[in-house]
Amino acid sequence: MNKKRRTRIKAIMNQLGECLNEIEEIKDEEQKSYDNMPDSLKEGEKGERISEVIDILDSVYSSLEDIPGTLEEVMA
Repeated sequence: MNKKRRTRIKAIMNQLGECLNEIEEIKDEEQKSYDNMPDSLKEGEKGERISEVIDILDSVYSSLEDIPGTLEEVMA
């Protein structure tokens, strides 16, 4: 792999790192919102939706977190 393509992959890895940070921050904000809800709202539609969003964001994060390491292998 030439230097130009390595540089492009490194840029992608940096962008992915930023995306992962953003996803984690949003997930943490949603978790705080959920944690601060009264129990009666947690059991309702709004609470269930926030909980679902937290799970989805966690799944997205898990799916993306391995990509930078895989890209590192490509450059080896």
